Amino acid sequence: MPKVKYGQIGVGHAHASKMSVYRESDDFEVVGVVEPDPALRAKAEKSAAYKDLKWMTQEQLLNMPGLQVVGVETRVRDLLDTAETCVDAGLHVHIDKPAGESLPQFKRILDAAARKHLLVQMGYMYRYNPAVVMLRDFLQKGYLGEPFEVHTVMSKVIAAGTRQSLAEYRGGTIFELGCHIIDLVIGVLGKPELVTPYNQHASPLGDKLLDNMLAVFTYPRALATVKSSAMEVEGFARRHFVVCGSEGTFHIEPLDRPDVRFALSKPRSKYVKGYQDVKIGEYRRYVGDAADMARIVRGEKQADFSYEHDLAVQTAVLQASGLPLT
Repeated sequence: MPKVKYGQIGVGHAHASKMSVYRESDDFEVVGVVEPDPALRAKAEKSAAYKDLKWMTQEQLLNMPGLQVVGVETRVRDLLDTAETCVDAGLHVHIDKPAGESLPQFKRILDAAARKHLLVQMGYMYRYNPAVVMLRDFLQKGYLGEPFEVHTVMSKVIAAGTRQSLAEYRGGTIFELGCHIIDLVIGVLGKPELVTPYNQHASPLGDKLLDNMLAVFTYPRALATVKSSAMEVEGFARRHFVVCGSEGTFHIEPLDRPDVRFALSKPRSKYVKGYQDVKIGEYRRYVGDAADMARIVRGEKQADFSYEHDLAVQTAVLQASGLPLT
């Protein structure tokens, strides 16, 4: 199959170095990268992820013959403006998370992409986590019955300097970190009837970052809790996602090096009744996302995550962060 031509705009996002995934993939030809900020570019040029890549202006990239996909990896405040420009130019986009602070603009981008049959892939890093893929399979096959509870935590210690930059955004740690697990909650339970935030600044540091945050998602027959803080010692080790259903419970912990412990009410396929463990461990983020993108762009499959899903996720992210929807 011909390689998908891919370019990246921005290196200012915390996850922008995922460029290396596309460079190493047999599915992609990386044609160039854009970064107008001299300091950000100088730093990126020292990174192996960008070694020997062609640097160009945004205009040059968007006019590159045969370009199909743009990875939008700017600072969060510039994500939506950049993505909208790319979609207007008729290009598929990967937008890193979260999808900005303007829900109307994000909806406008999704609507334009839908009209043009373009992919908008969000950079939520657990979508193709092997444990999450396994969970989706269990749910699809009915092994867990009807979900009635989701409990999830995504925290870490955020250093003082990084806290200052994150405090620029009013949504705090749920906006920055919790968005990843809100994507999973919506994937399991769909759009909530109500999102109730309980958010505070708990650190003695003098910044204004909302760093101790909880949101409760209410459904007709289910509840979900999303917790995120910037102060949890060894927080990566306790990041988890738990789904309780009428026929079983599925617990992933930790999320970044996933292990699974699940219980079933009766034998299912090769699995026995009761609790059992599946060790997964190391996996590389974004490899599955990139492979899926290539198949979608080449017309081999439909997207696993709809425009409606992504709009519901962003709506819930803003609600959980205590931010307006207008």
